Amino acid sequence: AHRSHSQSPSILESQNSLDLQEIIGNLSYDDSNMTFLDYDAAPCHNQYCPLFQRVAPTFLAVTCAAAALGTGALLVALAKRPHAWGWPQSRVLVAQLAVGTGLFAALLPPVAAGIWQGWRLGAGLCRLTHLLWHWSLFAQGLLVGSGSCSSAWCRWDPRSRRLAVAVWASALLLATPAAFASGTVATPEISCIRRSVDILSPAYLLHLALCLCLFLLLPAVLLAATLAVPRLRAGWEPGIGVSWLFFGLWVPYGVGLAVDFLLRTGLLQPTCGTFEHFDYVLGLSEGLGVLHCCLGPAALLATWLC
Repeated sequence: AHRSHSQSPSILESQNSLDLQEIIGNLSYDDSNMTFLDYDAAPCHNQYCPLFQRVAPTFLAVTCAAAALGTGALLVALAKRPHAWGWPQSRVLVAQLAVGTGLFAALLPPVAAGIWQGWRLGAGLCRLTHLLWHWSLFAQGLLVGSGSCSSAWCRWDPRSRRLAVAVWASALLLATPAAFASGTVATPEISCIRRSVDILSPAYLLHLALCLCLFLLLPAVLLAATLAVPRLRAGWEPGIGVSWLFFGLWVPYGVGLAVDFLLRTGLLQPTCGTFEHFDYVLGLSEGLGVLHCCLGPAALLATWLC
């Protein structure tokens, strides 16, 4: 399909412009749909979808295997040396982070299979997968945030138990919009994608706002508070820095989501180069975030061993 240069380049609204936020789903588009815009008689080509279908299943499978090994070793270390973990990387906090990364990693095999062979589990399980995916992310973000500024995780007592219930319940509530914004779509093969609703739909706007709060606002506020409050700055230890790896890996994706929204709504005018390359940038940023489920446990183990 070709459009003249005079037409408004609202190219990112097309199904041909997809990013790795569709990592929980199967993207299947034939190559004939990849030529989209014509700027100065030079058609724009977006070949992201075929590359994603080839690379994503292998990437997810390898990441899942590494995450399983790392999380398993971390749980063994927690069980063998329970008193070796002190705040800020207390045993209570590390155990919950391991649960979060384990839940995230457990979703990778069905996601990889869905990308490779098409989503055959139905719309309900598609929404459930997105719910659990984001539940684990929000829980880990809240755990890292609370562990950075509170000593409540030093011991497992009524106070920490109430905090744990509040963190996991809040994370589940915050993940709910992701389920409503996701679903299956009818392409050449059924696909389970993250945004099956309009870009300006209330469900997606709420989901986007919550993701930006988790990936961008929360780490920024915590960093500012740490620099401004002497008590928090004095309590900064290697364990906190390691747990902050979660934010470091997901911040680029948060920035990508914000730019993606501006492009799709026309607040930023895309060029042909943007159309051809932005999906790769956003896909790589989400792939970087996905690595937290294997790099996080490995980093915590390395800090503990040292």
